[in-house]
Amino acid sequence: MYYTLAFCQPEVIEDSVENLGEILTGDRIENSPYEILAGEDAKCKLLCNKKLGAKELKLFSERIQEEYRVQWLLDNLPAATKKLTIDATGKTATVYESGFALGKKGREAPAGEDGVVYINNHVSMKILYNDDEIEKIRIVGFEVEPESILHPYDPNQPNNPPSNCQRSSVDGAQPPQSVSGDQETVIRFTYSIKWEERDTKWSSRWDIYLLMTDDQIHWFSIINSLMIVLFLTGMVAMIGMRTLNADLRRYREMENQEEPQEETGWKLVHGDVFRPPAFPMLLSVLVGTGVQIFAMSVITMVFAVLGFLSPANRGGLMTAMVVLFVVMGIFAGYFSARTYKLFKGQHWKRNMLLTATLFPGIIFSIFLFLNFVLAFKGSSGAVPFGTLVALIALWFGISVPLIFFGSYFGFKKDPEEIKVRTNQIPRQIPEQVWYMRPLFSILMGGILPFGAVFIELFFILSSIWLHQFYYIFGFLAIVFIILILTCAEITIVMCYFQLCSEDYHWWWRAYLTSGASAFYMFLYSIFYFFTKLQITQFVSILLYFGYTLIMTVGFFVLTGAIGFYACKFFVKKIYTSIKLE
Repeated sequence: MYYTLAFCQPEVIEDSVENLGEILTGDRIENSPYEILAGEDAKCKLLCNKKLGAKELKLFSERIQEEYRVQWLLDNLPAATKKLTIDATGKTATVYESGFALGKKGREAPAGEDGVVYINNHVSMKILYNDDEIEKIRIVGFEVEPESILHPYDPNQPNNPPSNCQRSSVDGAQPPQSVSGDQETVIRFTYSIKWEERDTKWSSRWDIYLLMTDDQIHWFSIINSLMIVLFLTGMVAMIGMRTLNADLRRYREMENQEEPQEETGWKLVHGDVFRPPAFPMLLSVLVGTGVQIFAMSVITMVFAVLGFLSPANRGGLMTAMVVLFVVMGIFAGYFSARTYKLFKGQHWKRNMLLTATLFPGIIFSIFLFLNFVLAFKGSSGAVPFGTLVALIALWFGISVPLIFFGSYFGFKKDPEEIKVRTNQIPRQIPEQVWYMRPLFSILMGGILPFGAVFIELFFILSSIWLHQFYYIFGFLAIVFIILILTCAEITIVMCYFQLCSEDYHWWWRAYLTSGASAFYMFLYSIFYFFTKLQITQFVSILLYFGYTLIMTVGFFVLTGAIGFYACKFFVKKIYTSIKLE
């Protein structure tokens, strides 16, 4: 994307070899014409003169107004721009943003005018290093300060460097370089280099990017999530220790009485509680896929916390997620088959095929559509055809066989034993009060799991769309554990209330109660779009909501499976704890 604009180019543009994760995230690394010599400073060095016509100027102007940023790498370290912020206490702090702005609009540039767009044609690079006796010089920091400067151009001496690249507030300061208008313009691109020795160790050179986020906010997120978990744990404990124990004690007393007593509460539906749900194949497929995503998430989180997936390993996180999702297909097949067999399903081949194609097919279709849009617009972020073929090969060459393998063992194993007999004739469900109707209870149940993660979700969205790095995986792992507990507990609570109201259709309700948190996640992404982003282009809007939809669907399947298994464990436990005829 960089050289689609009229920047200075090297004699030969060379592409670096990218891994799968870099290609999927749209990274394209190319060489540059900048000349940097180790330990040697440079002041106001001319890079090149570019004569731009109306078309090139208009393209620059559009990209600057769309807030494009330039991303550079030096020794695998991204360029960082310093930015001063003011915290809640009024103190100023320095944070770093990835890359630097392509230009400025109006009054954002010193001595700029409203309605005029200016290009940052000068960059001051500060290279931080430590002097290692073995390696001599090791780069531990790369800071860039962009500036827009209108350098005088003499056609008789075009290669003479400008005399001054310093901006000041005194009279006679150089005006900024405009790209507004349609007159042919010569823009002089310049740069300065300053080497500065630091005590920073090479192993900790990425630490400055941690300043992009506030640890206090992460701790606030965790405390907020823990309060939700404690609230739900209290409710579950109250149900388990008081209400449920009272129910069990009453039922056992009724069993010891000579005269038969009328059953009430959740025991009343014991003959229907394990009746197979509607659309059993679809539910089993979703449950199996949820286990697949859960296994992928846990293993990825472990590797990330241990430091194997740091941002220094570009594309490593995305590559690990894709590979692990493919390999974890064996869990999808096994648990889908076990669930479908529990529902007394007969079409095991269809279940196997649907498990292998439904969720990956939906995600790949959305991704393929977005990729066609990018390719149509000529974006370098479009995934090449060869990579698409490689993804299909991973899907059908590895994932599908593993799913078939897991399904085979899942169906071969004896069905899960449930010591509760199901009546032949379904019991009629009484009229439910308004707050226990499916839609309302499902939407209410999804609020708390979302509330446990929404602050961390803000940082994840910012890392994707606001040029920030996210690798505080320790916080993410804690929030993920809290999410699991929240999904499990809210599903158990809602399921108990449902059974007490004599509604035994809990299979789908259990899955959707915790899965409804994805609905709120999508609503929050809409709120984030209108409050934090300034995207006006249709294609960019389409990309944002397309990729957000992929995240939301994955989150729905994951949280739904957690709630399903938690509720299943709870229901089996309470109905096998009493004597049933």
